Amino acid sequence: MPPVALIDGNDFYVSCERVFDRRLAGMPVLVLSNNDGCAISRSAEAKALGVGMGEPTFRLRPLVRRHGIRVLSSNYPLYGDMSRRVNEALAGFSPAVEAYSIDETFLDLAGFDGRDLWAYAQDLRATVRRWTGIPTCVGLGPTKTLAKLGNAVAKKNPAFGGVCDLTDERVRCAVLRALPVGDVWGVGPATRRKLEGVGVTTAGGLAALDPKHARRLGTVVLERVAAELRGLACLDLDLLPAARQGVAVTRSFGQPLHDLAPVVGAVAAFATKAGEKLRAQGLIAGQLTAFLHTDRHRQGPQHHGSRTARLVPMTADARDLAAAAGRCVEAAYRQGFAYAKAGVILDDLRLAGQAPLDLFARPRSDALMRAVDAINARYGRGTVRVASMGFGAAWSPRAAHRSPAYTTRLKEVPRVRA
Repeated sequence: MPPVALIDGNDFYVSCERVFDRRLAGMPVLVLSNNDGCAISRSAEAKALGVGMGEPTFRLRPLVRRHGIRVLSSNYPLYGDMSRRVNEALAGFSPAVEAYSIDETFLDLAGFDGRDLWAYAQDLRATVRRWTGIPTCVGLGPTKTLAKLGNAVAKKNPAFGGVCDLTDERVRCAVLRALPVGDVWGVGPATRRKLEGVGVTTAGGLAALDPKHARRLGTVVLERVAAELRGLACLDLDLLPAARQGVAVTRSFGQPLHDLAPVVGAVAAFATKAGEKLRAQGLIAGQLTAFLHTDRHRQGPQHHGSRTARLVPMTADARDLAAAAGRCVEAAYRQGFAYAKAGVILDDLRLAGQAPLDLFARPRSDALMRAVDAINARYGRGTVRVASMGFGAAWSPRAAHRSPAYTTRLKEVPRVRA
């Protein structure tokens, strides 16, 4: 089987922040989720202090004060742009690249027979570090599952020097014997319990499991995972993005909202962003759902409301989407509740040229939306907006510790003094 590599940015969000703020090097650092709710990225120093993934921010405050942990709000424009830069660097190492997530990328190394893959992976790591500043680890294997597993091992065990090569059968057997079955990509908690119930506690045990037994325990998905652990490739690289089935934009509010007007402004903003995503892929939507709900973790009256509207004609125009979202949320809203979150979901998606014709519809011109997108791309999102979004939004999520948009906003680009 041709080898596959998985490259993963170490503590990716924290590493992106450290590229531009050298004062963070060696410090315990946390990056928080939307609305500064919980920890979603932790430096090695923060992990050593006992900070758990997903731990709520309010529980971390004593630890933050005691150890001087640096806390940052999430800065997704920065992380997305740094991910793009990493993948541009990786494109020089293989013609077949699959960006699996914002911090993980698969490379097809077919045709690399006879090459020292460990040395090649080290060159890859050094290039990414030099071009972007992001530290990485690399897993190598004959299948995607083994490459993913090798990457996890390289991260946990410094003895591998950042690269774990599971194309080497001796290394693979040793790793599979030692790795808990619950650490295998594709094995969730429920499946882990079933496997442990029949005595399968390691990745090696799963690889040796009879295929029919694996299917009975975890359907065809587990059967494929076991086959991949044996070195039989069942998962191809996705070199083309899958067609979207839907687009969702949801956010928690920075503070509870009691009045209708700011909620309408919020869903108008979410619909506008969803429309940007559609237009970027040449898609239109035939249905929109808007919802809002209170915080079930807080005391007080609770309410969850949603409404769905057909979009006739199908559209990606921000004006149509914001108007439909406003109508839906007005119908779902109830006076007397403190709303904590809202969202917009678009589905029934099609390519723009495949929309059904409507004899009575007056089609919108695409030129205005192209101009709006160009202006907002150049001067910042929200420079041109639909009026229902309003200004100075009370619903904006909390981001008290956000770093500058170092690479995506001209006025925040770092200045270097001679």
